[in-house]
Amino acid sequence: MSMPSEETRFEALRGQLQDAATEFADGPDALQGILLGIVDDVDRAVREPLEIFPVCHHSPASAVAMARRLREKQPKVVYLELCEDMAPLLPELRNCRLPVAVQAFASEVKGFPAEWAPLSVVAPITEASAEYQAIAYALDTPGVELVLVDRSSDHVFQWQAGATEPTGSDAPPADEEAALHGDAVGVEIGDLRPRFAELEEHLLHHGRVRHWSEWWHQYVELPLGDSDHDTYRQVMLLIGSLFRRLAPGDQDRVRVDEDRERYMWTRMREHLAASGTDPEDCLYVCGAFHASSRVAEFGVHGSGTFEITPPSDSTWQHGLIPSSHAAIEAQFGLAAGSVSIAATQWAKNLKRTRVQPFRLTGQAGARKAAKPRKTAAAAVPVAPEAPTDKLSGFLQSPPALDRLDEAELLGWSVEIVRSARSNGYLASTADAIAVFETSILLAGMRDRARPTPYDFQDAAVTCIEKETVPGRRDVRRLVEILMGGDRIGQVGYDALPPLARDVHDRLAPLQLKLQQRGVRRALLDMTAQPELRQCSDVLWMLRHLMPHGAARPIMGERELGKQSVQESWDLALGTHQRALIELGYEGVSIEQVLEQRLRRAAYAPNATTAQVLGAVEDAVLYLRSSRLADELGTRALEVLATERSVDGAPEVLRRVRRLLAYYRISRPVLPTWIESFAKTGYAHYCTLLPTAFTDEDATVRQVAAMLGFLFSMESLALSLGCDRTQLDLAFAQSHPQEPSRVALLWAAQVQLGQLSRAELRERCDALLGNPLVVPAYPRYLSGFLHALEPVPQLADFVVEAVSNAFARLPDPVLLPWLPKLITTLRSEGADLAPLLIREAGRVFPGRLAALDTWVPPWRTAPAAPAVPAAPGGGTGSRAVLLAAHPETCDSVAELLGCEGAWEAEEPAPSGAVLAGRHPETAAAIEVLLAGG
Repeated sequence: MSMPSEETRFEALRGQLQDAATEFADGPDALQGILLGIVDDVDRAVREPLEIFPVCHHSPASAVAMARRLREKQPKVVYLELCEDMAPLLPELRNCRLPVAVQAFASEVKGFPAEWAPLSVVAPITEASAEYQAIAYALDTPGVELVLVDRSSDHVFQWQAGATEPTGSDAPPADEEAALHGDAVGVEIGDLRPRFAELEEHLLHHGRVRHWSEWWHQYVELPLGDSDHDTYRQVMLLIGSLFRRLAPGDQDRVRVDEDRERYMWTRMREHLAASGTDPEDCLYVCGAFHASSRVAEFGVHGSGTFEITPPSDSTWQHGLIPSSHAAIEAQFGLAAGSVSIAATQWAKNLKRTRVQPFRLTGQAGARKAAKPRKTAAAAVPVAPEAPTDKLSGFLQSPPALDRLDEAELLGWSVEIVRSARSNGYLASTADAIAVFETSILLAGMRDRARPTPYDFQDAAVTCIEKETVPGRRDVRRLVEILMGGDRIGQVGYDALPPLARDVHDRLAPLQLKLQQRGVRRALLDMTAQPELRQCSDVLWMLRHLMPHGAARPIMGERELGKQSVQESWDLALGTHQRALIELGYEGVSIEQVLEQRLRRAAYAPNATTAQVLGAVEDAVLYLRSSRLADELGTRALEVLATERSVDGAPEVLRRVRRLLAYYRISRPVLPTWIESFAKTGYAHYCTLLPTAFTDEDATVRQVAAMLGFLFSMESLALSLGCDRTQLDLAFAQSHPQEPSRVALLWAAQVQLGQLSRAELRERCDALLGNPLVVPAYPRYLSGFLHALEPVPQLADFVVEAVSNAFARLPDPVLLPWLPKLITTLRSEGADLAPLLIREAGRVFPGRLAALDTWVPPWRTAPAAPAVPAAPGGGTGSRAVLLAAHPETCDSVAELLGCEGAWEAEEPAPSGAVLAGRHPETAAAIEVLLAGG
């Protein structure tokens, strides 16, 4: 039978489309360029000697067609649209449980804007995807070469400048599973979604569906599930060309798409020329959007030349990270549950078509392949035949009516009710019946022969989710889990980077399955098992480096100078496997990564003194590195000298106090940097103190922290050569006006001895006695409360000041003033309130009955000091003890070279002994009085 020529292959279709354009567009020229151009694109791709296999990302129909075509054609070379630098990672897929994502990661950015760092590119792979079928076939078939031809990860960001990443309105909300890819840029094969908003809206409206994923499943996925190779190929080429020609004029995105197509065809021609492979023995797997390309470089005999730019100087690391259906949906703007539904459809297609899929040998989570029968003959490549026009028949044929699978729908209904009950819903058998009937009803209203998973999902939400969600999972999420939505991939131990393997090896003494998802409880008794202390060190570093929840301490702490003997941890390293793998891109050990991060944070251009001191503390806590701590401490001294604000004073004070206390008990001599820090900080804060007292941007807490630094470091600073005059001049130049700062200054003057407590008490009494100042009295109390940071011994006085206010102020004044006092104490002194409460508990009586007779200690008049009576009737002024034991005095006299003899003790004189011995004074007074 003669085959149609290339010129007449699609002539019938061209004629039909031209007649349709004439009838519906009032003229043959309105749609002729688009409709006939689509046919030309399909014809051009079909005639290409190098077979082009168009696919859609994570499409079960594409995966089945790919598996079928690979067994028929058995190509020797498979060109795959995937970043070419990811090729070395693909053999490691056999050590993973799908879905996983191939990742390229660059933490050291060179040639790109610094705010882009870190750079990350991921390519997710599921079992129900055409690219996985091609990878499994190429890696497990002897003599077959797999060549990745798409732009490298570095070129993804080179071409990203000015281009925008596609976003979809169907993207599900972010959750734990959806965040598995982080902020990485996604690379996919076959982004088949209309870029013409009006076209997508038209298709959704007339298809009676809510989002694009549902339309694709209903009108493309299901019809192509049982189609032959030529029909599948031509339909996908038609869809790709249609969306391409109806795409709006987004020049940046069109430029990137065309550059990718030029890049891929250039790489394929280079490989064909270098290897001498016949194009007939090759297969080019790409997205349907790129299969209908019109660039000059298209085809083996393309005329265009494309110059590939060299990569940047960024250092790229590659690895595999776990993925999930939810993460793929979130990153590529797919509807929630669409990838899970695709996985279910993939299993149905395999069962219905009996196509044997390709799976990597030793693939984790894959079923063992059935043993081949002895009589089965080896597969023989099918001789290529000239393709015929399959589009005309496909477009004219009515949709196949698939009868209702009642058993499947009934099983879904029963399972969703069971799952809803276990998640707190009051669901019953009646709800299962209602879900079943409502699914059929919704399918009928939408002109469908059988309910789709999307119809079932809507029916379940309508019938089960009445008013509120009792748990953290709603019914829509439960349906996704029922369809396989909670399927999360895992990277095997052998495919992990060296750092991740080292972490698991060092935590092996815990005897926990840390690679599995979920929380594992670890109990560490370092007294009974000293070897677990190394595990404790690893866990504390992981807590610092990894996200919250990966390693969470339940019991035990790590502080400067303290070490726990028992610890309890909740570990979820399997859940946060992506974060652990990305640590491996930064170094070969967690100690190296932690040191790099601490040094990077300390030397950042916007680093503050508090942040650098935090890095010093972390270096001591986690790394126990005196060398790194001294280096970062010197950096903190440099940053402090350049700061002109007091924003970080509270944090600086806390960290310096902790470090100073640690070094005093752990080292015989203080490090040089902390001595210099105390000396420089003393002069620095003395200089800034007068300005801070009047600066509106500086808070009372920051000024109090400055005073705390000056008072606590004063003795050390003075011993190192600082002058006390600096502090005196700073206070002499300080003239605050705001009440809280005034109170803070008074408290500091009490500490310096410039103001007595009696004078301070008089000033507070004067404030309470002035009706014009009483409304501002809470602000004075706020200042006194913050003064407990530099002058903690004033706690009793603050209690006295508050008590006097409650005792003296009348109710009409106190009641409106009380809420302001409470809010002031709560907002500005919450961390200092325990000190105040403890002092109040010491001063006030412990029982309510004693309160009526209780007298405040500050109201009790101090008793006059009693003069001790001299014992022995006036002999108390004599050196009785010295005369009784003269040996000590003799020794001291001999040491000093004094000579003398002891005199005999005279009897105690009576009367005015002094007047008798010196009568001149008495005589002079007598003369003075007589003359007066």
